[in-house]
Amino acid sequence: MPGPVADAVTPAPAPPGDDNALNRWFRISERGSTPGREVRGGIATFFAMAYILVLNPIILTSSADMNHVHLHTDQVVTVTALVAAVMTVIMGVGGNLPLAIATGLGLNAVVAFQLAPQMSWPDAMGLVVLEGLLICLLVVTGLRQAIMDAIPPAIKQAIAVGIGMFIAFIGLVDAGFVTRIPDAAHNTTPVQLGSNGTLTGWPVLVFCVGVLLTVSLVARRMRGAILISIVVMTIVAIIVNKIADIPDLAWGTNPPTVPHKLVATPDFGLVGNFSLFGGFRDAGVVTCILSVFTLVLSDFFDAMGTIVGISTEAGLLDEKGRVPNIGRVLFIDGAAAVAGGLASSSSNTAFVESAAGVGEGARTGLASVVTGALFALSLFLSPLAGVVPAQAAAPALVAVGFLLMAQVRTIDWTEFDTAIPAFLTIAVMPFTYSITNGIGAGFLSYVVLKTALGKAREVHPLVWGVSVCFLAYFAIDPLQQAFGVN
Repeated sequence: MPGPVADAVTPAPAPPGDDNALNRWFRISERGSTPGREVRGGIATFFAMAYILVLNPIILTSSADMNHVHLHTDQVVTVTALVAAVMTVIMGVGGNLPLAIATGLGLNAVVAFQLAPQMSWPDAMGLVVLEGLLICLLVVTGLRQAIMDAIPPAIKQAIAVGIGMFIAFIGLVDAGFVTRIPDAAHNTTPVQLGSNGTLTGWPVLVFCVGVLLTVSLVARRMRGAILISIVVMTIVAIIVNKIADIPDLAWGTNPPTVPHKLVATPDFGLVGNFSLFGGFRDAGVVTCILSVFTLVLSDFFDAMGTIVGISTEAGLLDEKGRVPNIGRVLFIDGAAAVAGGLASSSSNTAFVESAAGVGEGARTGLASVVTGALFALSLFLSPLAGVVPAQAAAPALVAVGFLLMAQVRTIDWTEFDTAIPAFLTIAVMPFTYSITNGIGAGFLSYVVLKTALGKAREVHPLVWGVSVCFLAYFAIDPLQQAFGVN
């Protein structure tokens, strides 16, 4: 997940390590580290990103599929921890980087709010599997780099910013800070502040305090800021709920009550519950192709930036600025997306919070093995995740929105032929409640503006091809009418 990279802590040169298998495999001494530093780094990374065990269930369970089916929180917690544990260990052993993997924020929003309403949950997770397989294929063939080079940098940055705005909007709605106006057709605005134009009720107050706490911790660059905020505000919510005797419905799906037990047997009911091509039947071929494209686009740009950023901070780039084992690392990242779909936890990817471990001195994959082991232990903690109300978790979504929004500074707003498509990408995502719509608006407007300015030759053929797909996507209804398709 995109976010601020913690200040690196350059460790003092490590003493020569024993010539044992662990040291040789992970090249611990060669990279100037020690087993102790790697363990500390792995623990720091886990606590910096453990919030995903709460946020992923909040996001995935807040939406229903086309059959009005909601996922169960305890099952989502289990698969979130399971895939993070397995793939982070594989990244550590196979990629030998201090890089942790878990469900990608933004990617899970695409699955929950874009895919699921148009198909069943197994169908949606099947598209995630296809996304991961496509990324692996792109890595093997070398096309991943070609596609990255083809898309204008401004649109790449705008996609991240737009997803940030979309996630923040989801947080505001889930917490009740923003609500839909029941009869919007007879009102001047489609949404409003609170339930009646004002902020009312203890749950909304908990959210507001949570936002202030979260942004304060983030501004102080405190490690684990998001997780600390979620824990603190959950405790506050439990106390407030006990004292004020608030109806459960006021909190939404997760009323904050003390759990009867702290640990529970993992529920693996979602593992293997996917359908590769069912979505093509329910939502249509064009919609599914563009949805997979959206996932691929969001995933591999995010992952590439994270992998390069973490490796740079750890001082692991070679003399040509290349990440060690980059082919293997990118393939593992693609395989993580496949694993996320297979287990129904949504697409998994590299987490920038790995910088917390690098800041503690981690330089090898041993730190990732430690992080993965801690995720494995968290398999048994689903009762704790079920206690967190949306009002305690939603401030984290607002904070994540800010962190993604920060990339807007890299867009050159004086170049209208790229700045306008970037703006439309950012604006259309939250305003249409669709990440795909935002990307499509950006691509199409980019092609049109370049053509209007006599610069059509500057548009890469791959961008032309994708734009044609988006044109069909937006014009699907008139096309169906034209060809007599119901």
